[in-house]
Amino acid sequence: MKAWRVHTNGEPRDVMRLEEIPEPEAGPGELLVRVRAANINYPDALLCRGEYQVRPPLPFTPGVELCGEVLARGGDSGPEPGTRVLAQPTLPSGGFAERTVVRADSALPVPESLDDAEAAALHIGYQTGWFGLHRRARLQPGETLLVHAAAGGVGSAAVQLGKAAGATVIGVVGGTAKAETARALGCDLVIDRRSDDIVAAVKDATGGRGADVVYDPVGGDAYAKSVKCVAFEGRIVVVGFASGAVPTPGLNHALIKNYSILGLHWGLYAAKEPAAIRSCHEELTKLADSGAIKPLVSERVGLEDAADAVQRVFDGVTTGRVTVHP
Repeated sequence: MKAWRVHTNGEPRDVMRLEEIPEPEAGPGELLVRVRAANINYPDALLCRGEYQVRPPLPFTPGVELCGEVLARGGDSGPEPGTRVLAQPTLPSGGFAERTVVRADSALPVPESLDDAEAAALHIGYQTGWFGLHRRARLQPGETLLVHAAAGGVGSAAVQLGKAAGATVIGVVGGTAKAETARALGCDLVIDRRSDDIVAAVKDATGGRGADVVYDPVGGDAYAKSVKCVAFEGRIVVVGFASGAVPTPGLNHALIKNYSILGLHWGLYAAKEPAAIRSCHEELTKLADSGAIKPLVSERVGLEDAADAVQRVFDGVTTGRVTVHP
């Protein structure tokens, strides 16, 4: 079968190689799946660069989430062959391949309302958004939510989830094209960081109060601006550092302004509270089936174009989600 493999660390476009490798077999507690769509995530590029917190042995196949069709079971448990599932492959055998194996106990049913690409994009980004906004920040109806990188994969999920929760959503983007995407996603106000004053715009939109919840997958300057326009008893959810700059919070400032800084590492829920993952998936399925959320898939590329697509996602030039279809 064909699969992308990384033999040495570097930029995805340079180090990902499309190769012919033996088809994997499902071991005990595993499922062999045909990859119908694999969603590209920012960590896929970090894996290629050797900068992610998990470092699989070389060579490995990137691709951390997928929608697949079960071909065979390595035991008596798990979905029947022919079933569509959402899953996270176990590295080093990722999802940018024609087939791969996943843990049977981690496979989740695909909402019938979503096609393969949309389903592949539902899992990590939306779970991260749901846990960040609801478990960590306790977002309430009527509150104001500020989302950085609102047109990107992680941000677009937070925008939709915020609207579904009854919040007023302010989206921050970079450029007019991304501003149009953010408006289409449902943002009540869109701020272009390249031309607008983020702090002034947020304060003006909230009557000087500021944002009750800030969702920040960017870090760097985005975080620095957030602390200047967060409301009294506001909550800043730290999701990631796509800017490449990890901020150093001034805790004296958090004390003086009376706001909370909340970390969100979604993977810990899978390790420490796996039942919560399934409960969240049930909530997301209801929201998807009702039409309240729908992953924005901006591009669907063939397997041969995966390396270039991973690079473009890392470079921040895409909107929504990009999926790979072997």
